[in-house]
This record gives sequence, C-alpha cells and structure tokens, in this order.
Amino acid sequence: MNRAVTAAAAAALLATTPAAARIIAFEVTTQAPFAGGQDFGAGPYLKVSGIARGELDPADPRNAPIVDLGLAPRNARGQVEYATEVVILRPADPARANGRLLYDVTNRGRKMMFGGVFDAPGGQPELNALQTPASVGLALPLRAGTTLVWSGWDPEAPRANDGLRIEIPVLPGITGPVRDEFIFGTRINPGDRPTAPLSYPAAEADPAQAGLTVRRRREDAPQPVAFAYAGPRAIRLLPEGAAFIPGSIYEFRYVASGARPLGMGFAATRDLVSFLRHGEADGQGRPGPLAGIAIRAAFALGISQSGRYLRHHIDLGMNADTRGRRVFDGVLAHIAGAGRVFANERFAQPDRTATWHEDFAHPETWFPMAAAETTDPATGRRGALLRGDGSDPLLIEVNTSTEYWQKGASLTHTDPAGTQDLHVLPHVRHYLVAGTKHGGRFGATTAPGRCHNLNNPHSASSLLRALLAALEEWVESGTAPPPSRVPRIADGTLVPAEDVLRRFPVVPGTLRPRFATPIAPVTDWVAGTRGAEEAWRPLVPAVDADGNERAGVRLPDIAVPRGTHTGWNLYAAAGLQEELCDREGSFLPFATDAAARQAAGDPRPSLAERYPGQAAYVAAVRVAAEVLAAERLLLPADAEAYVAAARERGLR
Repeated sequence: MNRAVTAAAAAALLATTPAAARIIAFEVTTQAPFAGGQDFGAGPYLKVSGIARGELDPADPRNAPIVDLGLAPRNARGQVEYATEVVILRPADPARANGRLLYDVTNRGRKMMFGGVFDAPGGQPELNALQTPASVGLALPLRAGTTLVWSGWDPEAPRANDGLRIEIPVLPGITGPVRDEFIFGTRINPGDRPTAPLSYPAAEADPAQAGLTVRRRREDAPQPVAFAYAGPRAIRLLPEGAAFIPGSIYEFRYVASGARPLGMGFAATRDLVSFLRHGEADGQGRPGPLAGIAIRAAFALGISQSGRYLRHHIDLGMNADTRGRRVFDGVLAHIAGAGRVFANERFAQPDRTATWHEDFAHPETWFPMAAAETTDPATGRRGALLRGDGSDPLLIEVNTSTEYWQKGASLTHTDPAGTQDLHVLPHVRHYLVAGTKHGGRFGATTAPGRCHNLNNPHSASSLLRALLAALEEWVESGTAPPPSRVPRIADGTLVPAEDVLRRFPVVPGTLRPRFATPIAPVTDWVAGTRGAEEAWRPLVPAVDADGNERAGVRLPDIAVPRGTHTGWNLYAAAGLQEELCDREGSFLPFATDAAARQAAGDPRPSLAERYPGQAAYVAAVRVAAEVLAAERLLLPADAEAYVAAARERGLR
C-alpha cells in the first residue's frame, strides 16, 4: 500500500482534521531492510524514513511556553503547522520487538547514539547514513529488539551527510537585532573559509547599520574590523582578500529577519513520540510506522547539545503530551552540564554552546539548574528543573570532568552558590565519569589537535551502556540504578578550581588553566552582557597526588592509571595559550621508570614504580573492572573487555 502523503494532500488534511490529532500525516518516504536484512539477535530490522506533519494550537496551555507561537502563520483552522524529518529502526517482525522505544535526540541533525554509546567505529557521515552493520557498533539495542527513533527539531541543522531538520514557519514582518560570533578553526571550519555565515538573513543591506569586531582572547577589548556583505547570509573582510584569523573571536551585530518560533521543535518531539508510543493513527486514520508493535516504555538519550535539549524539554513541561500523558518514562542526559539550549527565544541560535573562549555570552544556563528545588541567590526565586506534576521522567544525568570545568555541572547537584550538596531525589541519579573529556568516546586518541597538551583519549561509553541498561530496569521493573556517584562538598571531593590548581602536580611542559569557566545568566545576548558571576559558584572534582579525580565513577583506565587524565586543555596557538581549549581534555603519561621520571623532573611515580610487572597491572585492572561490574556500573562483557585490553596493551 502506498503510504505517502504529498504536501498538498497534507495541507488539505490540516484544513479538516480535528484539533485533537497532533500528527496529521505520517509520510513514509522510504522503507527497506536495514543492513541487508542482517539478524542482530531480534530478527532483521527495517529502516523507515519519513516526514511527520503536525500542527500546534496556540491557545492550548500545553503550547504556552513556546515563544512567539502566537505570531506564526496559521492554517484555516487557526493551527500552526510543522513538518519534521524522521528515521526509525524497528524490528521487521513486531513479535520480536521488546516494547521499548528509544529516542536518540539529534545533535545539529546528527545521530549520536551508536558513536557515543555503542562504539560504532565510523565517521559521522556513516553514522548518519545508517546503512551498514558497522554503523550500529555493538548493536545492543538491535540485539534486544528495541525500536529506535530520530527526528529533526532545528530548522537550521546542517543537511549534509543525512542530517535531520524540521520545517517551522517564519514569523512575518519580524526584524530585530542579532549578535553572531565566529571563531574559525574551532566552531567554523575549514579555518581558511573566506566568508563568515550569518545565523539569519540580514534585514538591512547597508553595512553602516551593522558592526564587526575582533579580539584575540576573551578578556581583550574588541576592535572594529571593516567588512562587506557576501550575500544576505554571509560577510567577508575588507580589503578584498583579507582573511579571518583562526582562533580569534569575531562578533557581528546586525538587524536580521527570518525569526521562527523555534520552541516548536520541543512540541514536535513531544507529539511525535506520543503518536508513536500510543500506536495512534494519523489524520487519515492510517496506522503509524510502528503498526503491530506495542510500546510499553519510551526512553530518551541525549548527548551534549542533545542532553541540554532534554533538560530544556523537561523544564518547558514538554514531557506531558497534549492529553497530559507522560512522553518519556526515562531520560539519560549525557554531558549537558547545567545548561539548556538557546532555542526558545526570538532569533535564537540552538547550535551555540557556551565555553570560556567560545559563545561565552550566548544563553545556555538559566535558573533552575538542578532537578531538586533550590533558591537563586541573585533573584530570590525558588525553582526546580523537575515539575512534580506527574510528568517527570526517571532521570539520569552523566557528566565528565569537562562539564565541571567548563559547563557548571556541579550546579546540578549543589545549591547555586556552591555552599552545600542538594538532597538526593529518589527518581534522579547523577554520575561523574572521572578523568574524561566532553567528547570522550571509542576511538579517541592522544593527538593534541589544536590544543597544547596531549589529548585525553578516555571513553565514557562503557559506563553509558551500563547506565542505559539500569535506566531500562528502573522504568520497567522498579529496580533502582546504582546510587549517584559525584564529588560532594561534604566529603571534600568537590572544591573550588583554585584548590585543584594549587594541588595539581607540576608536570614539565604542561599548560594548566587559570580557572574554571564562570557560570552566570546572560542578561542581554545581543549586547553580550552577563549577570554577576559571584551569585553562581561552580565547583570542580578534587584530585589525588597524580592529578586524577578522586570521586565519581573511576573506570578501570582511571582507577589503574597510566597517566593523568583531565577534563581541560589549553590552546596551542600563539596568543591563546591561556585560553581553555574548546571542551577538550589532557593526558599526561607517566614516565616508564624511575630514571626517566627523574630525568624529566616529573614528581609522579613511574609505571615501573606503580606496577611491578605486566601481571600486577592486569590484576589491578581486573579488580577494578570486577568491582564496577558488581556495582552495575559496567556490563559484564565490558569488564572482560577491559581486562583483555590491559593484557594486550601491557605497560608499553
């Protein structure tokens, strides 16, 4: 049967379908066996690609949090339309499905799950294309019979390499001030690109109505730079042929058009997942793409920007659908820090991610930061990320060392002033992946890239696999996950950054940061101003004599170290060596023996001084892995893999 619905037919449906139906049409564009019909353990899978067409009622209180929804164009029935791109992997035989739906929030249009959790070895184009067995890595969800879903939520997400987007209407007649920031070689690539892309079309073609500045470091004073427009959505430097300097901070303020109610992306996710999990028919009365599969529980996984998206989703009340039903039963947000997404404001820019050197004054962190209720010392307001209205999911938040140093992660489990630990909520867990950088995943290396120190190759993926399995048990059987494992003020493992820097071992040739990135509310993102940084006080994990973090989940490579692993690094480029390298970490290897250590002036014991031989090293790794497996912080197969890797690698 031809399930496709043309845009014209969908428009006709939108004019006649009752308002209670939120997904008006689900258009299947392609459906084919995944990976040639390979059986991963629950039979072959189907890959379904399509478009979900929906509408939102601006008068519905569930949609009230969406900024500017009431200004958007409406159809004949007074509804605002959207169309989101969807990809689904589902068991071909509904009887082999396990009843779980796992929604992997796209990150700038990209599919993140298999590279970030299940150790798929390919590059992002292969992971997005989702065609081969290699693209699903360890394939644990496919072995179990889980239904997997991705969809677009950002209309500006890159289309390259099968990125997913959503269509959201432009607000007619709306113009306003915008500030774009460009840093070539980090956030804008290639670094020698001749033009800088604008987030929105310029509404005024006269360059005199806009301004461009540059500074080398965040603390430097911005200096004006001559520019010209290179079309409505790009600028270039003057004189002709002048090049942007990689690593420097360019800021462009201009009057823009093209604003959209970007918060519609949250509602589109809400309504799509509700449509799928409840087996509803679309606006034509046709069964959805999961026909025959009974969904018992829905889970969400978000990595980095996607994790911040899920925190924002909960805060906006989007975890209750338009009938008040819970959307996601369990949520795992990884490396989100204390932030949300700059998506629900006029002229918002969801792709921004705030660090010290990059996007520092673009909004990312709003009160409340914690799931538990706290008081904002800046305003006296009380609030909590969770709503307590029956819609809250079971929540697991995982962060690495980088999020404590650069993303304010401690504020998810302390009061905003950083003076006391928060009480533990029974339906929330927090974990620190000790000694790990923001993007720590399978296949990472020590290549420094644009940073000065060797990079941190440590991966968080084995812990994420265990915690995702624990989240499934928590939702389905009520078996609670392992207790939260984060540094705490009360036991001295969560401290000011200056304490760590004072105690950190002096390793020759290593650059160290001056401070952790300050966290504060942005008061005017166009002007680039922030509130008082004294009000919110992020803290960082305390370290041992080697410089490794004492608290959190110390995976075997951290518990039995071969060097110091940090969540920070510094830029290598001239003029930037005091600036934190964008969400990167450092690896400072131990010397091989006492003679090499003494020759280098390294105060840390060498490998030979720590481990009498290969057997002792492997035995120590085995003990660390078995303890974590017993605590349900490693899957048994991953514990065995750590021991095998230690045996193969040895002390080389």
